[in-house]
Order: sequence, then C-alpha cells, then structure tokens
Amino acid sequence: MFENLCTLPLSAELFAQALHPTEPLLGVGLSTGHVQCFRLPSADRSSEDDADVSVLSDGKGTIDTVWRTRRHKGSCRTLAFSNDGSALYSAGIDYLLKHFSPTTGQVASKIAIPSTKSIPDSPSLLHVLSPQTLLLACDSGALHLLDLRDGALAASKPQQTHFPHDDFVSSITPLPPSAESTSGYSKQWISTGGTTLAVTDLRRGVLVRSDDQEDELLCTTFISGMGPKKDRDNGIVAVGTGTGVLTLWDKGAWDDQQDRVVVDSGKGGVESLDCIVQIPGDITRGKKVVVGVGDGTLRIVDLLKREVETVLQHDDIEAVVGLDFDCQGRMISGGGQTVKVWEKSSLQGRGIGEDDESSEADDSDDDDDDDDDDDNDDDISMANGKAKRQSSRDSDEDDEDSDDGTKRSKKKRKGKTIVDLGPHGAHGVLRFKGLD
Repeated sequence: MFENLCTLPLSAELFAQALHPTEPLLGVGLSTGHVQCFRLPSADRSSEDDADVSVLSDGKGTIDTVWRTRRHKGSCRTLAFSNDGSALYSAGIDYLLKHFSPTTGQVASKIAIPSTKSIPDSPSLLHVLSPQTLLLACDSGALHLLDLRDGALAASKPQQTHFPHDDFVSSITPLPPSAESTSGYSKQWISTGGTTLAVTDLRRGVLVRSDDQEDELLCTTFISGMGPKKDRDNGIVAVGTGTGVLTLWDKGAWDDQQDRVVVDSGKGGVESLDCIVQIPGDITRGKKVVVGVGDGTLRIVDLLKREVETVLQHDDIEAVVGLDFDCQGRMISGGGQTVKVWEKSSLQGRGIGEDDESSEADDSDDDDDDDDDDDNDDDISMANGKAKRQSSRDSDEDDEDSDDGTKRSKKKRKGKTIVDLGPHGAHGVLRFKGLD
C-alpha cells in the first residue's frame, strides 16, 4: 500500500514527465509548451538540523521550482533525461528537439525533427538508449536514431530511421544487455504502436513484429525473473492495452502474448492502461507493477497471482499519463494538472506483498493454537472425529504443553491484542487512559 505525501498543482495540463536518475529532480512538459523543473525534498532527515525535516516525515518540506521556461511553441510532447542526468531533452509540436541543462534550463543545442515524406512529423516519444544514442519516435511511426556526443545533438540528421509500426510509437522499453556486452547498455528495445509490438536492434534494424493484437498497445515494461517453467530467468514484457487488459509476453516469443490479466473489468466502461512501471524490489516482494489507468486511478497488479491488489486515486477525471519511481524510492504519478508523490505506507510498517505472508503465518499460528486446544480436550476431539490425529499427538504431552506456551506467546507478540483506537480509527490518535 502507498500513501499520498503531497499533491503538486501545475499551471497547465501535463503532457510529459521525467525523473533524474540520481537526484530528486522532476521535469514536466505542459500543454502550453512550458518545461518546468522541480526539486523534491530529500527523503532523509537532516542529521545537522533536527528542525529541517522533509515532506516524508511531517509534511513541512517544500517542493522548489528550479527553473521554468516556455521551451516550445505549442505543447511539449515528451521529455527524457540522459543516463547520467547531466542533460535533459524535450520535443514539441513546433517540430524542434532541444537539449538543455537540467539545473539551469539553458539550451545547449537543438535540431529540427526530421520530416516524413516532406510532411512535418510531430514527436511522440524520446528515450535515451545510451550516452551515444537518442531514440526519437514520431506520429508517423518513424523511429529515428540520433547521435549524441558529449550529450549534445551532434548532427541535424538521424544516423538511422526505422519504421517498426504503421501508427505512432506509444512506448519504448530497452531489453537487458547480453552477457557478452562490454558497454553495459542495451542494443535492442521493444516498441509498441497501433496494435503491434516490435523488437528493433541498434545495428540490424527491425527484427520482428508481432501479429495484429486487435487491441491498441499503449505501454510496456520489462520484468526480469519471470518466464516459462523451463526458463524462469528468461524475463517477460508486460503490455498495457486500450481495453483495460495487461498482456504478458515471454522474451523471445514475440509473435503473440502468452497470458492476460484483467486490470479494468469495464463495469462503468472499459478504461485504457496508459502507463506502467515495476515496483522496485526493495519496496515490495514478488513481481508487481503499478498501472496508470484512463479513469485517473493507479492499479497495483501482482503478476505472480495475476490479480489487481490495490487501487489508488490520482485524479477523479483525468487519466494518468506519467508514472515512475524517483532515486529515493518514491512513486511519482502525473495526470491532468497535478503531480502526486507517494511513499510506502508507514501505517503497515512493511512492504507491499508482505501482508499475505504475515497473514498466512498468523493463520498458521491460529491453526496450531486450535490444535493445542483440541489436545487439551480429548472428549471434544473424539466427538469431532479427530481421534486419529489425537492419538498421534498424545505421545509426548509435556512437549506439547511447552509448544502450547511458546505458540501462545508468539501469537501475543504478533500484535493480536485489541488496540483502543480514537474516533478516527487507525488514521487518528490512539485513545489513552486518563485523557477523556
């Protein structure tokens, strides 16, 4: 479970967001063409000044605007940080791609977006593949590979151009580098556009395109440590669709999906799955993703159980268009004219996915206690038809008495006692004796 720490209002509708890889910096691109950079509070309490606390502890921290400028005429369609965070790139419907400093906003270089068939082509997506390569996807389905030297846009024309899809490219997700890779950067990536999924190689171009899925594919993420029974470490790709279904694809089997998870049941109309991100392993156990839905909700999906675990509300009307985790493990969601910061809930005191295991342990203790109660009353055990189990446990009554005491004390330590809560339940102050 996540809890909302704060809501950041924006001056216009959010079209794109990007997070710095190593610093708590958030970049947003707006429908007015403005690009704005915010510095989020640190998640760590200052050791030098106890009064300097962040928004994570008591809400007194502030989100500061580092800079704000109108970067494009028309809307800013997409944003991307470089791998080391030293550069920020943006593209807008003025058909310009700009490179600038994330700390000052000063433009370092810019180029015109290549046209397709002499027709201006609007950008749909930016992705920094490596320190040398920037991927630029457009509405026409074109995917341009741009050369980056020292982070700058070195040439006005792309090195290569591929057409993996007939429609605009909606998502790009790099595949893990091979074991033989010396650079550590991926040379292959998955893209979605229209109703197809494609795999493209940096040198060989488009390798494979899936069958027509008869459903719009909108977002993707790669999940390691999952796969077919004979190869669990193969990895899978989770793909969000326009009909509220999350499809699962085995890496290497790109012809068609292997499994499906219904995220939106369509009771009030089927909602699209617009963005997706995997929850980091240090926040949750298992394999879980957060999906941004067209109705403004965030759905936490357990991929192992193939079910929706939790539903959070980002906005009552507008769709969630941006979703990621920052360098300090906080979830950042964006949509409409708001950005929200989320943290793992402190009320539970444990990560997502641990509830089931803890409840199973509690159930196990309850079962053990029930068994001990059965042992203490032979007549009741016999009456319930448990004579066979009873006879196997009567061999050592002293050990069972000891076990009974141990299990009962263990159960007590697990917090089974009833806590007297205040008028606001678990979200308020506890009711202390003598304060009435």
